[in-house]
Amino acid sequence: MGLLNLSSSKNRHARQWRLLDIVTAAFFAAVLLFFLLVFTPLGDSLAASGRQTLLRSDPRHRGRLVALVELGRQAVAIDACPADMVAHMPCEDPKINSQLSREMNFYRERHCPLPTETPLCLIPPPEGYRVSVQWPESLHKIWHDNMPYNKIADRKGHQGWMKKEGPYFIFPGGGTMFPDGAVQYIEKLKQYIPIASGNLRTALDMGCGVASFGGYMLAEGIVTLSFAPRDSHKAQIQFALERGVPAFVAMLGTLRLPFPGFSFDLVHCSRCLIPFTAYNATYFLEVDRLLRPGGYLVISGPPVQWPKQDKEWADLQAVARSLCYELIVVDGNTVIWKKPNGDSCLPNQNEFGIELCDESDDPSFAWYIKLKKCASRASSVKGEYAVGSIPKWPERLTAAPARASVIKNGLDVFEADKRRWIRRVAYYKNSLNIKLGTPSIRNVMDMNAFFGGFAAAIISDPVWVMNVVPARKPSTLDVIFDRGLIGVYHDWCEPFSTYPRTYDLIHIDAIESLIKDPVSGKNRCNMVDLMVEIDRILRPEGKVVIRDSPDVIDKVYRISHAIRWTASIHDKEPESHGKERILVATKSLWKLPSSSH
Repeated sequence: MGLLNLSSSKNRHARQWRLLDIVTAAFFAAVLLFFLLVFTPLGDSLAASGRQTLLRSDPRHRGRLVALVELGRQAVAIDACPADMVAHMPCEDPKINSQLSREMNFYRERHCPLPTETPLCLIPPPEGYRVSVQWPESLHKIWHDNMPYNKIADRKGHQGWMKKEGPYFIFPGGGTMFPDGAVQYIEKLKQYIPIASGNLRTALDMGCGVASFGGYMLAEGIVTLSFAPRDSHKAQIQFALERGVPAFVAMLGTLRLPFPGFSFDLVHCSRCLIPFTAYNATYFLEVDRLLRPGGYLVISGPPVQWPKQDKEWADLQAVARSLCYELIVVDGNTVIWKKPNGDSCLPNQNEFGIELCDESDDPSFAWYIKLKKCASRASSVKGEYAVGSIPKWPERLTAAPARASVIKNGLDVFEADKRRWIRRVAYYKNSLNIKLGTPSIRNVMDMNAFFGGFAAAIISDPVWVMNVVPARKPSTLDVIFDRGLIGVYHDWCEPFSTYPRTYDLIHIDAIESLIKDPVSGKNRCNMVDLMVEIDRILRPEGKVVIRDSPDVIDKVYRISHAIRWTASIHDKEPESHGKERILVATKSLWKLPSSSH
């Protein structure tokens, strides 16, 4: 019995010691976890991630946060997003889009989440981020750490795209079809196209890579809007924008590109690999919709005289003939066509079954409009807009385009708008200290551009302007292109198709109108989400200028504190009528705590 009792006692003490060990281990684990959460970046990341999960899973919590921010409650702020969101693009999210259909590249087009499913947080810069290299030096080099993606440099360095040198990415100016540099390539095109004549001003570069073609066309007086999807090249458009070259993210898939009809004087594809003749030549017909009569189409690379692509090359020539494009030259792997004036070529017998679009089709309707398997009617647009018929650059900037008549008394409104913005920009520079005309501002966006008056008034400054015409407002984007400026349609209740940290200056006239339904007058989305989106696409230390009524400006001012902006409110210029006020804000350069560890 004694032996039995002794054994039982030992077992009891052993169990007690094991329990004590477990308690002690749990205590030290809790201490370690506390240390990790409080004193390391893991805690901030987990906390931000947890808050975002809560915001997405409980729309009521998100709604309460939005309401508190709009009221300007002290100590209510928008959190930083987790570090893995430094390149987040809500409508081009690979995690979501990769699950969609690949037919006609549907999965690479815009697919926006519902507002309640969009993270309500501020996108952080990558670790090591610094203020961007200024223009024009940025055309040739940018900071590596601002977008530390080596994939393109590793794969395309031998073709002159880009390479890493010390703390920089260097851009020699080459491309797949012009490894010796864009300058030599452009000189070759000049043999066949009147690039320097002033007749050509707006160009579209499809599948642009890092946009060296567009960057070097600027020296020729041609502003090129470059686009490419968010694809295996990781961040080609982000590189283009960091260089200070006009660009945005887009895909030629199932929808019309967000531009009006007959806008571009030149359309360029250098190994863009767009299957122009597929789907009954639907993609070629979209290019035709965008190309101004008398404009030029340049395709370099496959299938032009390309090995094992004889049929594709023959089909491409057949489509061009069916639309009566004039063949200018086939030079090696480059073909150049000139688009004819008028609709006289169609209808005709062609193997693709191409016919003119119905007279009810408006070629300038292009916001979430399906691609059409018909040729847009040039006669559907009134007035002169063909290359050679409109004034040469720079005269076309100030001449009232015929398409301004889309607005009642449009020509008079155009002239008044032109004078108004000259006066306003002078006030911005002289009284509000907006550093337009200095190297600190290169990439500019006008979120409510109307006729492009703001962009026209700063044309002599070393900037380019993305003129955005809201999709629910009068369709004045064609006027902007007729003036020799560039832009896109967009609905500001959705995120914009660009990477974070894109623009140095964002200008908004009548910001509240961007979220209101023009018929009912009710808000379609909220101001907080819009300003968080503005913050996403604004560069650190970038400026925002917002004009609106005093009540709206007060509301925007309250929200600006919650997104870490430094803001001030100013009176409008003395010569202006109405009760507007102006908010000028600066986005601070803040970083996640990980950057200090």
